Amino acid sequence: MQYKRILLKLSGEALMGEQQYGIDPERLSEYAEDIKAVIKKGVEVAIVIGGGNIFRGLSGASQGMDRVQGDHMGMLATVINGLALQSALELQGVETRLQSAIKINEVAEPFIRRRAIRHLEKGRVVIFGGGTGNPYFTTDSAAVLRAIEIKADVILKGTRVDGIYTSDPEKDKNATKFDSISFTDVLSKGLKVMDTTAFTLSQENELPIVVFDMNTRGNLMKIVSGENIGTVVNV
Repeated sequence: MQYKRILLKLSGEALMGEQQYGIDPERLSEYAEDIKAVIKKGVEVAIVIGGGNIFRGLSGASQGMDRVQGDHMGMLATVINGLALQSALELQGVETRLQSAIKINEVAEPFIRRRAIRHLEKGRVVIFGGGTGNPYFTTDSAAVLRAIEIKADVILKGTRVDGIYTSDPEKDKNATKFDSISFTDVLSKGLKVMDTTAFTLSQENELPIVVFDMNTRGNLMKIVSGENIGTVVNV
């Protein structure tokens, strides 16, 4: 395997499948099967999921809600998604721990870095919920922060697009895909990979990012096996 320890970043919207909101059990099951496959190869997997399928603090703020309150609601949404993915993984026989950045001890462990690393070493999947525990920070920032803390080899950002393009491929038929690109080029070209805070943190810590299509079955295994899937952002 090319990577020993990965941080998989999933968007909340990805869990909707073909639905308009909420969680699609079929999509959840597919993700769990793909994650189980790489676990069986000895890869250590940590996961951060967004909460956009349930609630976005930023969209709430745009409609007059207090931004901090909205972000706290978004953090709870990520815990809900984490619980759903944990259940799906355990149905596949994969030992899983959910750790939350906000105290919610009845349903999740508190985030403790050394405990998270120990879980990974024992072959358990660790899902990080609650974002960073602070408002104004996205789950992209949480993903990069947790990846650095657990010394992950790479961040795998699973999206519905198969990499980074010169423009939005869903709107521009002439958009071309990058197989690899530097952090500097992403910034100079104004390409959207992650929010600026998360992206800068990843760049400063020389943590590579791979953007790929998580909805195509087997892609996760191909990446950890070293196949050229998606787009690699590196120093």
